[in-house]
Amino acid sequence: MKLSSLSNEDKCGLCRKYFIGGFFFLPFLWVINFAWFFEEAFRKPPYEQQRKIRLYALQSLVGFIAWTVVVIAWIAVYQTQRVSWGAVGDQLAFVFPKGIP
Repeated sequence: MKLSSLSNEDKCGLCRKYFIGGFFFLPFLWVINFAWFFEEAFRKPPYEQQRKIRLYALQSLVGFIAWTVVVIAWIAVYQTQRVSWGAVGDQLAFVFPKGIP
């Protein structure tokens, strides 16, 4: 789908749908939303719906960054502390490690 073929109202609606979709554990939609609507939000001449598109695009970027930080923090904690958690640490894994690293 080309954004140029959509009306400004439809662009704003699509941007909003992608933003809301990111909350359903699909944060990759947030980075797609930001990349796809970047041109509309920041480089096109001003129009009425542009302010909302810019808001959704920026919030999508912030949401993706926050989600990424949380996932990286969890991976770091799990990888470094799994052994000290004993059986619980092993039960959280999909692939059960054997022995102590």
